[in-house]
Amino acid sequence: MIDGALLLDKPVGVTSNVALQKVKRLFGARKAGHAGTLDPLASGLLVVLFGEATKFAGPLLDDDKEYLATLKLGEKTSTGDAEGEVVEKKQLRISEAAIDEVLQRFVGDLEQVPPMHSALKRDGVPLYALARKGQTVERAARRVRISALEKLAYEPPLLQLRVRCSKGTYIRTLAEDIGAALGTCAHLTGLRRTGSGRFSVREALGLEALAAMGEGERARRLLALPELLAGLPQAVLDAEQEARFRNGQALKGFSCGGLCAVYGACGAVIGLGQGEAGALRPLRLVAASQTADKHRQTL
Repeated sequence: MIDGALLLDKPVGVTSNVALQKVKRLFGARKAGHAGTLDPLASGLLVVLFGEATKFAGPLLDDDKEYLATLKLGEKTSTGDAEGEVVEKKQLRISEAAIDEVLQRFVGDLEQVPPMHSALKRDGVPLYALARKGQTVERAARRVRISALEKLAYEPPLLQLRVRCSKGTYIRTLAEDIGAALGTCAHLTGLRRTGSGRFSVREALGLEALAAMGEGERARRLLALPELLAGLPQAVLDAEQEARFRNGQALKGFSCGGLCAVYGACGAVIGLGQGEAGALRPLRLVAASQTADKHRQTL
């Protein structure tokens, strides 16, 4: 069984799930998932998880994301991106100084209303399905954080931005809101995810490159479980502590706070723990056989 992660550069025009299934077949994996969906019109970094690594999808989804976004100012579409019909046009008289000033307003915590063309559900029905029927429903605003918003290029009517943001941020909505703040309208014409947490698209491979590799070369591109969790604080357990931890018991005497990567004495990943008030409680556990395999490799 394959356990690990792959950094994939998803192409434009395919869904994240289609890309996932292609990679899953290439590796002959039984179980696979990913750490954050990309729309078909978006390209870039998709962290694909195999086997026991799928148990870490939640924390990876929580990581900040980085994008290159291209906005077309002066046009609003029905979907907020290039797929929709143009529903409004406005004149475009905007200086670069005005853009710089407006962008600064969007750095920090924001209240953002999710778009109707999104995968969020209302009574079990995706909002995009309702939107395709011409229906609009009220959506509660959500708090998101924009930690970086940088203008890379402005060639009217196109504005290219680098965005670093928290999970759950809708870049289409951000594009529309920036357009409104500039006194015009806007929609998203291009989106590329360049980073997720500490991972970069520069380290990723495309589907064609993966397909052209031999089985051994592809396997060497996998990130092992310790590499996947390398950015987290660590807690190391002895055999007795591991047994108690695997039985769901919180362990006292650990100083790490927040989310921790938990390892056995042999160096194998046990899972994830939450450190709080000097105690470590289990959150996600990998199969005990993984730890045993690692132990045998060190003998």
